Amino acid sequence: MPSHDATLEFDYETPSRARLVAESVAREVGEIDDDRSQTTIDRDGSTVCIDIDAADVIALRAALNTWFTLVDVAEHAAEAGTAALEP
Repeated sequence: MPSHDATLEFDYETPSRARLVAESVAREVGEIDDDRSQTTIDRDGSTVCIDIDAADVIALRAALNTWFTLVDVAEHAAEAGTAALEP
Protein backbone atom coordinates (compact mmCIF):
# COMPACT_ATOMS: atom_id res chain seq x y z
CA MET A 1 0.00 0.00 0.00
CA PRO A 2 2.41 2.78 1.07
CA SER A 3 4.01 4.77 -1.67
CA HIS A 4 4.66 7.93 0.34
CA ASP A 5 6.08 8.24 3.83
CA ALA A 6 7.34 10.72 6.38
CA THR A 7 9.00 10.57 9.78
CA LEU A 8 8.40 13.29 12.33
CA GLU A 9 10.88 13.60 15.21
CA PHE A 10 10.19 15.71 18.27
CA ASP A 11 12.94 16.26 20.87
CA TYR A 12 12.02 17.21 24.44
CA GLU A 13 14.00 18.45 27.41
CA THR A 14 13.28 15.33 29.46
CA PRO A 15 12.30 11.72 28.82
CA SER A 16 9.24 12.19 31.05
CA ARG A 17 7.95 15.03 28.84
CA ALA A 18 8.54 12.91 25.74
CA ARG A 19 6.67 10.01 27.37
CA LEU A 20 3.74 12.27 28.28
CA VAL A 21 3.42 13.61 24.72
CA ALA A 22 3.88 10.17 23.13
CA GLU A 23 1.27 8.54 25.37
CA SER A 24 -1.16 11.39 24.74
CA VAL A 25 -1.05 11.14 20.96
CA ALA A 26 -0.58 7.36 20.75
CA ARG A 27 -4.22 6.95 21.75
CA GLU A 28 -5.12 8.18 18.25
CA VAL A 29 -3.18 5.48 16.39
CA GLY A 30 -5.74 3.14 14.92
CA GLU A 31 -8.51 5.70 15.36
CA ILE A 32 -7.16 7.94 12.60
CA ASP A 33 -5.55 5.26 10.43
CA ASP A 34 -7.52 4.07 7.44
CA ASP A 35 -6.93 2.25 4.18
CA ARG A 36 -4.93 5.23 2.83
CA SER A 37 -2.53 5.91 5.72
CA GLN A 38 -1.01 4.11 8.70
CA THR A 39 0.97 5.59 11.58
CA THR A 40 3.30 4.24 14.25
CA ILE A 41 4.72 6.07 17.24
CA ASP A 42 7.92 5.24 19.09
CA ARG A 43 9.85 6.97 21.85
CA ASP A 44 13.55 6.71 22.52
CA GLY A 45 14.51 8.67 25.60
CA SER A 46 13.65 12.30 24.97
CA THR A 47 12.70 11.81 21.31
CA VAL A 48 9.26 10.94 19.95
CA CYS A 49 9.15 9.54 16.39
CA ILE A 50 5.97 9.38 14.35
CA ASP A 51 6.21 7.33 11.14
CA ILE A 52 3.50 7.83 8.54
CA ASP A 53 2.99 5.59 5.50
CA ALA A 54 0.42 6.77 2.97
CA ALA A 55 -0.98 5.49 -0.29
CA ASP A 56 -0.89 8.92 -1.93
CA VAL A 57 0.42 12.43 -1.37
CA ILE A 58 -3.00 13.80 -0.38
CA ALA A 59 -3.38 11.20 2.37
CA LEU A 60 0.18 11.95 3.52
CA ARG A 61 -0.53 15.68 3.73
CA ALA A 62 -3.73 15.06 5.69
CA ALA A 63 -1.95 12.72 8.11
CA LEU A 64 0.92 15.18 8.60
CA ASN A 65 -1.51 18.01 9.39
CA THR A 66 -3.37 15.79 11.84
CA TRP A 67 -0.29 14.56 13.70
CA PHE A 68 1.34 18.01 13.88
CA THR A 69 -1.89 19.32 15.41
CA LEU A 70 -2.19 16.45 17.89
CA VAL A 71 1.41 16.88 19.04
CA ASP A 72 0.94 20.64 19.36
CA VAL A 73 -2.14 20.17 21.56
CA ALA A 74 -0.33 17.56 23.70
CA GLU A 75 2.65 19.91 24.15
CA HIS A 76 0.41 22.82 25.17
CA ALA A 77 -1.52 20.63 27.62
CA ALA A 78 1.73 19.38 29.15
CA GLU A 79 2.98 22.95 29.57
CA ALA A 80 -0.31 24.05 31.12
CA GLY A 81 -0.17 21.13 33.56
CA THR A 82 3.39 21.94 34.52
CA ALA A 83 2.52 25.62 35.02
CA ALA A 84 -0.44 24.70 37.24
CA LEU A 85 1.81 22.61 39.49
CA GLU A 86 4.39 25.37 40.00
CA PRO A 87 4.09 27.37 43.22
